[in-house]
Amino acid sequence: MGHGKIETMSEPAKQIPTKAGDTTAENPWPLRLLNKNIGDYIDRLPGLWVEGQLVQINRRPGAGMAFMTLRDTDVDMSINLSIYARQLGDQELRDGARVVVHAKPTFWAKRGTLQLQASEIRPVGLGDLLARIEQLKKMLAAEGLFADELKRPLPFLPGVVGLICGRESKAEHDVVVNARDRWPQVRFEIREVAVQGANAVAEVSEALAELDAKPEIDVIVVARGGGSVEDLLPFSNEHLIRVVAACTTPIISAIGHETDYPLIDLVADYRASTPTDAAKRIVPSMADELTGLANARSRGRAAITARLNQESANLAALRSRPVIAEPQALLRPHAERLARATDDLRRAWDRRLTGARAELDRLRAAVVALSPQSTLERGYAVVRDAEGRVLTDASAVGDQTELDIRLAAGSLSATVTGRTP
Repeated sequence: MGHGKIETMSEPAKQIPTKAGDTTAENPWPLRLLNKNIGDYIDRLPGLWVEGQLVQINRRPGAGMAFMTLRDTDVDMSINLSIYARQLGDQELRDGARVVVHAKPTFWAKRGTLQLQASEIRPVGLGDLLARIEQLKKMLAAEGLFADELKRPLPFLPGVVGLICGRESKAEHDVVVNARDRWPQVRFEIREVAVQGANAVAEVSEALAELDAKPEIDVIVVARGGGSVEDLLPFSNEHLIRVVAACTTPIISAIGHETDYPLIDLVADYRASTPTDAAKRIVPSMADELTGLANARSRGRAAITARLNQESANLAALRSRPVIAEPQALLRPHAERLARATDDLRRAWDRRLTGARAELDRLRAAVVALSPQSTLERGYAVVRDAEGRVLTDASAVGDQTELDIRLAAGSLSATVTGRTP
């Protein structure tokens, strides 16, 4: 039995959309087309000047190309950068240097990566850097970030000191050793970070936020210990300055020496000229405090002794006075006046009492003379009818009316038998 030939019809090829907006889940772009279109767009971009910091420089002797990373000076953002060695010539590239680069964006479609192909790299001049810092300083000052009324007082004896410094740096040694020389019990919570270069702003800002959030930390020291203007640029960064201004914990800046003034010195609550100076500000000297305590005790003891001596002298002077030696002498005139006053009062009272008795006798006699009993004793009588009414008129009663006759001694009952008008 033979095998027949089976014929199939091929599906018509799908038309790939020409615009990204026309793609669908059923009719997408292949990745190669996306990358090609991105590359074509980027290839049409002109060359431009861009500013940043150089990091991760890879420049091998004899190599025709140098590779590095260009980082933003304020935020965590970067892009790969390459340049031909012949275009660099003898120019020295330093990690962390701030530069302006003339470059053209390029897109490697195979891996989908964007980079810059540089044709010229120029270091940013010192004068330009200082002018930018001065402009930023004026702007932040106008916002009030450097105002004296925002400065918080430093604690007299902090429980825990936050310290932000370079890794195994001399600044860390100077702060810790000198602070413990002054107050051996002082405790530190240390954050070692990059204090120069492209990572400094981000790491210092993160350490500040972390330490500021800890309630047990009473003061934070940011220490570096000097350096070139370029080295200290992170401490004049606007983002870092605003992080310091937002902290609720008092901040001490110990970034430079006497001649260095990064902007963090202006926003901090206290500027220490050196890390050693910062150590003197965060804790008191135990030796000085003990000496002061001894002096205070001595002054207190001397003051108490002087007061006791003065009061003893005053007491002796009082005791020597005649009035203290013979207190009766002070009381004698007053006692005599009191005796005379007592006699006068007694005589006046006797006179008053005698007069009152005489008046009482007179009133008693008058009362007796005017009393009904006295009238009855003179032979008069009080006549009442059966209802107890006093009779004063004979016509007020009729015959056979029962009467009660009140005499000075006793009473009589009578019956009316006749009346005389």
